[in-house]
This record gives sequence, structure tokens and C-alpha cells, in this order.
Amino acid sequence: MEKSNKIIIFLIVALGIVLMATTISLSEEQETTTITVSSASSLTDAFTDLATQFEAENPEIDLNLNFAGSGTLRMQIESGAPIDVFASASQKHVDLLSDGKLIDENSRKDFAQNSLILIVPIDSQLNITNLQDLVNPKVERISIGDPETAPVGNYAKLSIAEAGLWDLLKNKLVYGENVKQVLVYVERNEVDAGFVYMTDTYTAQPETIKIVTTVPVSIPISYPIAIIASSEHKEESQKFVDFVTGEKGKSILESYGFTT
Repeated sequence: MEKSNKIIIFLIVALGIVLMATTISLSEEQETTTITVSSASSLTDAFTDLATQFEAENPEIDLNLNFAGSGTLRMQIESGAPIDVFASASQKHVDLLSDGKLIDENSRKDFAQNSLILIVPIDSQLNITNLQDLVNPKVERISIGDPETAPVGNYAKLSIAEAGLWDLLKNKLVYGENVKQVLVYVERNEVDAGFVYMTDTYTAQPETIKIVTTVPVSIPISYPIAIIASSEHKEESQKFVDFVTGEKGKSILESYGFTT
């Protein structure tokens, strides 16, 4: 009986230790805050890397990253989606949220710049060297982002129009949902040319594209970030904004081709 009692006591103590460890673990999990960051598609690779380093330095905060065209993300926020931070590829969509008092104005900062690039499939034989060459009848399909939802498409439309080529090229255009889709069209040789950001050339599949030229745009391609006014995690969101705009964030962004 004495041996049996010792076994029972041992099991009770062991169970108590397990329950205590489980309680501590659950307590730690409950202390973790998740914030949702909606970011322009062109930030996908940079922000994925940036989030990994941020979470390593801030284990109490988990990041839920949501990537899409800036216009699509802005409409999600306007519809009441539970988003904490918005990083846009253009000022326009943050301005619209600002007009609707949907962002915390004090948190808004510009954190990066980009350039618009004309690219073609690497084995293209069409001898495209500038925008004017796109008028060539042999150039049949040109991809740009949807100007309504993807800033890269709006920048491309503006540059084409300012070059006086819109009416000549509009029937050749193939719209991508976002800049990543435009890049894929060119990588797969499904179009003759495409307009993407310089940073996208850093993440393209090897030996699939070549850069034709940098495309002039009259509006600077700058990226603003802001906390959404309805966020229930403003302190944690501000930590992320500070990280993005701080020295470590800048270093990561620059490694992906952004200017900070």
C-alpha cells in the first residue's frame, strides 16, 4: 500500500506540474497581440522579411500580413475590415482614407520611394527600347496594373498619356490585378511588355525578364504608412510603424531596391 500511495502522490505532483506549465503557456499566448498590416503588393517580399525581424524583436506582437493592390486594400478599410496598419504604394489612397477620417493622422509617414520600369520577356525579339516602340504593330499585348485599384497601373497610364501614346496603346493593354500579376505575365511570356516597379525586378524569376528603360512619371512614387483610426491596438501598431521608418526598416527596404 505504501508503494501505491507513493505512486499516486508522484502522479498528482506530475499532473500539477503539467497543469501549471499549460497555464503559464496559455497565459503567455493570451498576452500576445496580433495586428493586421495591409500592404501594397509591391511590398510583399520586403515586408515579409521586415515582419520576421520585427517579430523576433517584439515576441509579444504577431503580424498578420495582407497584400493586395492599394486601392483594393483601401476599399477593405472603408468597408470596416479589422485592419490596424495600412502601407500604400501611392498617396492617393491614404488621402482618401484621411478625407474620411479613417486614419490616425499623427501616425502617417512616408517611408519609401520607387521607380516605374518597362520590362520585356528575356527572349523578346521585338527590339523594344523605349515607350515609342510599343506603337509597333508587332507589339500586341502590353500589361499594366488596373489603374482603379493598383497604383502601378495609374502611374503607367499617366506616363503613357504624358508621352502622347494613350490612344495608340489603350487597345493593346492587358490589366493585372496588381503589380505582381503584371510581372508574372512578362515572366511567362504571355505579354510583349509590362510596366512594373524597379523593386519587382529584384524578385523576378531568374532569366525571365529584361529591363528596357526607366519610365518618367510626373508624380513621385512614394509610399505612406498610417495606423487605421479604428485599430484597437494602436500602441503595438505604432511600434511597427516606428520599426518600418527606423534604421532597421530602412536597411531592409533598401536591400529590396526601395529608396528611403
